Amino acid sequence: MFKKILIANRGEIACRVIKTARKMGIKTVAVYSEADATALHVEMADERVFIGPAASAQSYLSIEKIVDAAKQTGAEAVHPGYGFLSERETFAEALKQSKIAFIGPNVHAIAAMGDKIESKKLAAKAKVSCVPGFIGEIHDLKEAAKIAGEIGYPVMVKASAGGGGKGLRIVWAENELAQAIQSSQHEAKASFGDDRLFIEKYITEPRHIEIQVLGDKHGNVIHLGERECSIQRRHQKVIEEAPSPFLDEKTRAAMGAQAVALAKAVQYESAGTVEFIVDKDRNFYFLEMNTRLQVEHPVTELVTGLDLVEQMIRVAAGEKLSIKQEDVKLKGWAVETRIYAEDPYRSFLPSTGRLVRYRPPAESITNGRTIRNDTGVYEGGEISIFYDPMIAKLCTHAPTREQAIDLMSDALDHFGIDGIAHNIPFLQAVMTHPRFRAGKLSTNFIADEFKGGFHGADLTAELKDRMSAAAVFMQLREEERRRKISGQLNGTTAVSKEWTVTLNSADVYSARTMTEGRDVVAVRLGDGKASRMIEVESTWRPGELVFLGEVAGQPVAMQVKRKSDTYSIVHRGANAAITVRRPRIAALSTYMLFKAPPDTSKLLLCPMPGLVVSIAATVGQEVKAGEPLAVVEAMKMENVLRAERDGVIKRIAAKPGDSLPVDAVILEFE
Repeated sequence: MFKKILIANRGEIACRVIKTARKMGIKTVAVYSEADATALHVEMADERVFIGPAASAQSYLSIEKIVDAAKQTGAEAVHPGYGFLSERETFAEALKQSKIAFIGPNVHAIAAMGDKIESKKLAAKAKVSCVPGFIGEIHDLKEAAKIAGEIGYPVMVKASAGGGGKGLRIVWAENELAQAIQSSQHEAKASFGDDRLFIEKYITEPRHIEIQVLGDKHGNVIHLGERECSIQRRHQKVIEEAPSPFLDEKTRAAMGAQAVALAKAVQYESAGTVEFIVDKDRNFYFLEMNTRLQVEHPVTELVTGLDLVEQMIRVAAGEKLSIKQEDVKLKGWAVETRIYAEDPYRSFLPSTGRLVRYRPPAESITNGRTIRNDTGVYEGGEISIFYDPMIAKLCTHAPTREQAIDLMSDALDHFGIDGIAHNIPFLQAVMTHPRFRAGKLSTNFIADEFKGGFHGADLTAELKDRMSAAAVFMQLREEERRRKISGQLNGTTAVSKEWTVTLNSADVYSARTMTEGRDVVAVRLGDGKASRMIEVESTWRPGELVFLGEVAGQPVAMQVKRKSDTYSIVHRGANAAITVRRPRIAALSTYMLFKAPPDTSKLLLCPMPGLVVSIAATVGQEVKAGEPLAVVEAMKMENVLRAERDGVIKRIAAKPGDSLPVDAVILEFE
């Protein structure tokens, strides 16, 4: 067995590998860029090596620097994680030439399956069901238009190298093809150093289901069941589960058999994933093979009881698989949600900045129920513009799907993050969505269920009462705190029992505290026959990010941010801005002048922190609605900004290469 390994990656996957290596008694080496000097994986590793500037191309994607770091530290093997160099055969070959073990598949398998074009050819030869399309590289727009026309729109333009939704665009009509090809090429080049593209048919109402395979150097290959990965945004997964609520035993066996056959055809070793598109009739089609560990591997670990990273290390060391296919038993149900630094209320655009507060739920294993949090960040750390926006992977495991989802809902409610925008409210909303809970999924789920964008889950009457009563409780605790600070209340000593509650500037009703103890408050909401008595019990104190307690006898967890006299509360995916005032103050507040937001209708603003890649307009130019104006890159994703209306360009305020904050002016219309 290896005594020391180097991890050629960063973030949560680097931390994840370090944990398993520690368990196995193996020393670890971390590599880091300028942006990651204080990163968690650097702190956790036994040794660390600096490898260059923040840009991936000059650090994490530099084969020479990674190999030199391994030689310098005496590392016997390298784990590539996922992304970066994990599917680059030249990297595996360079390690081989340096007599350093690669904790992954052999060079042949990477070359065969890591290239999406070649993998399609091999799959077709192995009689694996494939998506209709053109199996070959696209050379120019004319050729692409001809092929797309023959396949029939909609089609997918996809990068041959890499994965994770990078370099992928759906094209619904020929007039969208040129822009899709350009964006896919730029994105693929930036992420994988390879801008080759191919085209295949886009299947409507598809499910994305993948099979986990595991092979050794002795010809043994098994599969570990499937993962359902259909909840996606920008063609990138955000929620996964194992097993799939859709597959029956017959389909599961057939998909598993094809995945194993394909892996054996390329003498696959290590952990890998064969991805399929499954239609509504359970017909399945080979999509691609990822010759690496997947982001969503924890759900497979939870239902099988296997440590996939450990299996990868043992295979790389030459050991035989310790289990056979008949030993694989799927126990219970596991769900994973990806916590991203992105704003779901703004089309999931990336968010960067400092994690002012980071309070994940406690990891635990209790009564057959597991909460697991794989992360690579810490409170006070920074979310950089240069890398993937993932903060953490929160996983739950329970005997049934319903129990695993309920456990995830509760865990998400307990997850407190401040300082940056994050997608926890969206994930909470999905967990409570009737269609998700029924298992009626497709990759179109977000587009179908959140038309016009995500605005939070529906605020039911029950949620309004629960959140309002909690807000009254918190306001009382705020007032108690003020009474202990000199000069805060200007001589006022009595604590009010009468309140006016305003929810989202729309719902206004009275509230009265009937009884009050240190940690218990009885609140009457409303007047007359419509009033409701709600008891709130909590140890919450001002400044805490998560409100924990009982409301109306039910355990609750709510994320809370306070600004002035308004509580911004998120609970079960619903969000509410609740103001709790004394009646007189509430009455006077209605006379306050409304300050209208500035008029930005003539401005093109940067929707997220990012780097300006190109400006496609000039001063004085007439542009039409829908015409591309600029391209902004953030966290390895290109975003094309288009004109919302016809107009004439008056001023250009940014240039290619500029790093812009959110809402910075890019250009102005006349």
